[in-house]
Amino acid sequence: MKNRLKTIIASIFTSYLSIILLGCGKEVPDNSLKTVHIKYEKGQYTLYRNGKLFFIKGAAGFTNLKKLKEAGGNTIRTWDTTHLQAILDEAKIYDIAVVVGLPMPMNNDGDWFYKNDELVATQYKCYSSFINKYKNHPSLLFWCLGNELAFPNKPRFLSFYKVFNNLVDMIHQNDPNHLVTTTITNFQRKNIFHLKFRTNIDFISFNIFGKLKNLRKDLEDFEWLWDGPFLITEWGIDGPWYPHEHTAWRAFIENTSTKKAEQYLWIYRHDMPVENPRLLGSLVFYWGHKQENTPTWFSLFDENGASSEAVGTMQYIWTSTHPTHKAPQIRYMLVDRKGARDNLIYQPNARATAKLLLMDKADTTDLTYQWQVLPEDWFQVNDIYSIKKVKPIKDVFIKQSKTTVVFRTPPKEGPYRIYVSVYDKHGNFATCNTPFYVVDNK
Repeated sequence: MKNRLKTIIASIFTSYLSIILLGCGKEVPDNSLKTVHIKYEKGQYTLYRNGKLFFIKGAAGFTNLKKLKEAGGNTIRTWDTTHLQAILDEAKIYDIAVVVGLPMPMNNDGDWFYKNDELVATQYKCYSSFINKYKNHPSLLFWCLGNELAFPNKPRFLSFYKVFNNLVDMIHQNDPNHLVTTTITNFQRKNIFHLKFRTNIDFISFNIFGKLKNLRKDLEDFEWLWDGPFLITEWGIDGPWYPHEHTAWRAFIENTSTKKAEQYLWIYRHDMPVENPRLLGSLVFYWGHKQENTPTWFSLFDENGASSEAVGTMQYIWTSTHPTHKAPQIRYMLVDRKGARDNLIYQPNARATAKLLLMDKADTTDLTYQWQVLPEDWFQVNDIYSIKKVKPIKDVFIKQSKTTVVFRTPPKEGPYRIYVSVYDKHGNFATCNTPFYVVDNK
């Protein structure tokens, strides 16, 4: 009896698996008349835009579009709809495609939103109007519904799946010319499984940083179940959430902009699965200036639009040519002849000397230097770093001579960093910083 039962269960499972696998084929319907569509041809998923082959060479961000075009990029990705009209219109000027983010409330901390019929109805109505307003804009590439949502197999998420799929269906109905995607963090098999079998999106997008090095193997190992096209919507250097070298007070040690530029190139060359026939392209993070742990950690630009060396690296990746004028290059900074790994601890109002060392044989002609001391900003909500601009400490510098400054540590106890940015006359800059701690023993 037990053997017979096992045989029946095995038969049912085999039949179910066969049904699933029938849905895993690579056949894609002919959508050649649509503005944006994906074809499976000659063993590869190919993205078409306005009838032409389009491989995404892009950046996550919404500023510095002219410089993106000059560097060889062709796509940006936004996270929400703020100032979208202006972004789309500027993108049109430079022939930049836009992945438009449609924010969704995070669902991994409950279903408070998705079970509220009034809120859901309001969102549906607003997004329907929004889709119809922008669906014919020539800069539009995809709709990205939500960012890093969870797609688990739990009964309490049924309301979420219903709301999510209703929105996807609404977008497909109102705008059949553009595809719908969503992003997930890293390569999570459970999320991918439920995205494939429980949602109606057109393809999956990944925000993936340190685990990008595992993506080739992850794709290969899971291809038996999911073999569809994908886009990498965020990639770059490791974020401060990854294990990093840090000081005794847990301040992460940040690399110089020169070292980061090297890392961007190394990551793309070694970790990006550019040879994978399912890859639609990638978007580097972050094409702009933002505060996240520090104002320089991810920023490829300064707040006034000056370009870091990593911008030139992306130009080399996209075009195989270096910029005419390379950004300044930094070796490191020392404070009283010590580095960040030496755990710099000072009394309040102590006198200290910081010295910047540029690369050997660096051309220092017409370089200018901007020094500042900022308090650390470790404030987080739901594991998300604050994006609020940090104000520099006033009146701390006693003496400055280009690459060397004498400064007085702040009077208030706590963690700080001293920053320096080096600018050339071509709109480029380099930057580095060193953390230190002020302890009041009184």
